[in-house]
Amino acid sequence: MKRVIVEYAKLTRDILDMLIDKYPDGYDYNDVISFKNAKGETVKAIEVKTDDTIYLVKISDRLENAMEEYSEDEEFFDDNDDFDVNDIEEDED
Repeated sequence: MKRVIVEYAKLTRDILDMLIDKYPDGYDYNDVISFKNAKGETVKAIEVKTDDTIYLVKISDRLENAMEEYSEDEEFFDDNDDFDVNDIEEDED
């Protein structure tokens, strides 16, 4: 299974949909996964899965805001210049 690390700016509409479905009331401490990236830095993320991919979405204040805004108005994604979906970092297992 492929593991993909996703930063706020690399969120897609599909990933936001999965996050809202899995965490409709937001995520809490028990949902957070901590791991070391290739640079040895500790990363905190929440996880969503598809049949072939595990997405580890890095936690930030901007992520929480985006989840809340998107759940209320799906146009938030289209109207927001923060998102650049051209490059998502992949971590193959």
